Amino acid sequence: MADLQYALVFLICLASIKLVRTILGKTRTTAKLPPSPTRIPIIGHMHLLGPILHQAFHKLSTRYGPLVYFFIGSKPCVLASSPEMAKEILKTNETNFLNRPKVANLHYLTYGSSDFATVPYGPHWKFMKKLCMTELLGGRILDQLCPIRREETRRFLRLMMEKAEAREEVNVGGELMRLTNNIITRMTLGQRCSDNEDEAGEVRKLVKALNQLGSKFNVSDTIWFCKNLDLQGFRKKLKDARDKYDVMMERIMKEHELARKMKNYKDDTLKNLLDILLDIYEDENAEITLTRENIKAFIMV
Repeated sequence: MADLQYALVFLICLASIKLVRTILGKTRTTAKLPPSPTRIPIIGHMHLLGPILHQAFHKLSTRYGPLVYFFIGSKPCVLASSPEMAKEILKTNETNFLNRPKVANLHYLTYGSSDFATVPYGPHWKFMKKLCMTELLGGRILDQLCPIRREETRRFLRLMMEKAEAREEVNVGGELMRLTNNIITRMTLGQRCSDNEDEAGEVRKLVKALNQLGSKFNVSDTIWFCKNLDLQGFRKKLKDARDKYDVMMERIMKEHELARKMKNYKDDTLKNLLDILLDIYEDENAEITLTRENIKAFIMV
């Protein structure tokens, strides 16, 4: 009986190996994939990607041609290294490559890719692009917001003159950062970042934490069997950071909604980015429905 069981196990294993080879063979012959180096299980071709990434890509393209198929862990990637291939991907077949890969940390921070940068290609993406080009980044809006940029620049120059006349030292880099923050927050939220120094400091820390977490390498993005594991302990950090951001944005949005009702906003009123997004959020006849999560994710970008 034991010999029969071993024989059955052996036959099953042999049949499984044959089946896998057949499937892989068909995949290779029908997929018509670009040339690819031999990969190592689990890590794929990560061993070929050195610390200077563009040099590693150059070596791959020199050996395998202008289009190379490789894996970062279990994630398939394509390397295009010639103008002709770049044109094929970025222009000729543009719609096939518009979606960005899902990155776990960024996906969570942006409320499930609810922003413009990571939202999948489709009607919502087209609407967001149209919104950016016509309402948020159009010449008319930028011209309307020019007084804000001019006022903040004059404020910065006046501070520099006062420090110079008083022969006081000044952290020019820090003041330039403050200038940039004030311009951005006034254009997007209608308030200066540095009006409340304590709050401004907390906002800067929060934004820094969000940026760092969003750009961190997460092993669950590249190794398939680690997808549901939190080996690097990101979950609590991501939740804490997004919860703090969520509380801050909800407060700011409610303040704006209350101010809009009290001031009876009109079409010709000078509006910031948040006001424009709230207009669409409140418009029942809008082309695409915006959620509060969409607005928060948009502002975050």
